[in-house]
Amino acid sequence: MIIDIHNVSWDREGKQVLKNINWTVQEGEHWCLLGLNGSGKTTLLNMINGYIWPTVGSMSVLGRTFGEYDLRELRKSIGWVSTSLQQKLYGSETAIKIVLSGKYATIGLYDHIDAEDVEKAESLMKKLGCAALIKRTYDTLSQGERQRVLIARALMAAPKLLILDEPCTGLDVFAREQLLQMIASVAPQQDAPTIIYVTHHVEEILPCFSRTLLLKEGQVFAAEQTSDVLTSTKMGEFFGVAVDIERRDGRNWLSVKGELWN
Repeated sequence: MIIDIHNVSWDREGKQVLKNINWTVQEGEHWCLLGLNGSGKTTLLNMINGYIWPTVGSMSVLGRTFGEYDLRELRKSIGWVSTSLQQKLYGSETAIKIVLSGKYATIGLYDHIDAEDVEKAESLMKKLGCAALIKRTYDTLSQGERQRVLIARALMAAPKLLILDEPCTGLDVFAREQLLQMIASVAPQQDAPTIIYVTHHVEEILPCFSRTLLLKEGQVFAAEQTSDVLTSTKMGEFFGVAVDIERRDGRNWLSVKGELWN
């Protein structure tokens, strides 16, 4: 079991941010976590990574029960790619050093690195289509290039769980599609980690994400097969406005039919 959450709630300053969350993720499953801004996605991710604890309920990640295991060790098996991480990295570092720092999950490279580590980092960058960036400094990379480097960094430690937290934020449509194609190539590989892809854009849900969790106002609205979730009826109920879901080339595209100001 990769993620096992039972009746979890989380309160902050008298407000219930997460409410009675139940969610299980099996090894080898790839999930999309979909929710609008303020739905509780970031809070749930922080909890999965062990940065905050449930107010009530129980949970385990990668088979480790919270309260019975050192969560600092747990995080070494989780790759988390987020825009907030970009702001913490040193822009003057070369892309290859950024990737290498993923072995120890550090901001900056301070630990011993051997030839095998460098070979692995270069191999990952080649596999993710960013081999040409190896010697370039991070601050010279485009947003799409940075995201590829961060995913390579996350994979450096061979995590069992990879969380991609809105990786397409700030990308133009072409860079977005390039990144999505890269993710689609990683997901089916035999040694791929379980992937949680977080977004609020339906069109980013790739066919490899066979299951989808809908989070609304801190509660699980649905946690089912993606094909059962992404229907015009269910998504209309989820968003609270009439929508139309059109399926093209294995992807789903949403258009709003109702009046948003009502």
